Amino acid sequence: MPQPIIFDTDPGVDDAQAIAIALRHPDIELLGMTTTFGNVDVGTATHNALLLAELAGERIPVAQGAAAPMVKPRHPAPAHIHGANGLGDIDLPAVSGQADSRSAAQFIVDTVNARPGEVTLVAVGPLGNLAAALQLDPTLIERVKRVVVMGGSVKEGGNVTPVAEANIFNDPHAAQRVLTAGWPLTLVGLDVTHRCVLAPSHMARIAAGQGALGEVLAGSYDFYRRFYQGALGIDGCCPHDSLALAWLACPELFTVARGHLNVATEGPAEGQTLFAPEQREFIAPRWSQTPLADVCLGVDGDAVVEWITRTLE
Repeated sequence: MPQPIIFDTDPGVDDAQAIAIALRHPDIELLGMTTTFGNVDVGTATHNALLLAELAGERIPVAQGAAAPMVKPRHPAPAHIHGANGLGDIDLPAVSGQADSRSAAQFIVDTVNARPGEVTLVAVGPLGNLAAALQLDPTLIERVKRVVVMGGSVKEGGNVTPVAEANIFNDPHAAQRVLTAGWPLTLVGLDVTHRCVLAPSHMARIAAGQGALGEVLAGSYDFYRRFYQGALGIDGCCPHDSLALAWLACPELFTVARGHLNVATEGPAEGQTLFAPEQREFIAPRWSQTPLADVCLGVDGDAVVEWITRTLE
């Protein structure tokens, strides 16, 4: 049976690729999308989520959520990475649909409570919506099937600071709440997403198989690819957000460790994800007092990229 998910997103070029997978893969039932600030402002994120679903010929509920971090000031959206419109500044068609009247947090609470024990939350942006949902209904911890977060970095280092990954850095207080809540959680971070490169040959196959949506995926990819050529010296892009869905569908392609997570919320290490492996002793116990979670530390990158391409071609 398909796995029912809510996709929490800030589209974003790599978000768009992942949304296409969630709409297309036969083993995924996309119950709705919730939007947040991050790669773009939250209004643009909502517009893009509605548009991408419509281009795929689908009507998926989209609920708008967090416009800013819980505590810290909001940093400007990274237009040099995703474009001012989040999709590489290409021309986009008009959107006919409208967002759900509920907030993202309320949509999460209502959807999970309607199907207790069934729904997986896949979060690929800053984590304010999940934190707000927990505030509305702390019993979600017991009713969600699993939470999969694309974010963080254990050994790889950061991509927006020397130690912090963008989604965690953008709202570290929400991340600390979500990553230590005690619900079944898998973290899919830079340790694995930086091992995957979606090359031009892969995107050509995807564009050919996706019609109108493929045109947007290919056009936005070109912008994103130029960023990666300068930033990492690779000819392609890291399809970060798609890896959260790849773990859900093909966990055997990943190496996972179990342990305790924490997030630094201030100072030079703001946004750093701290991981203390299960049963490893440190000089003091404070790093190992949060609930256990699973963290992806290795991946068969070529196999994941081929899975993404086959799903979308």
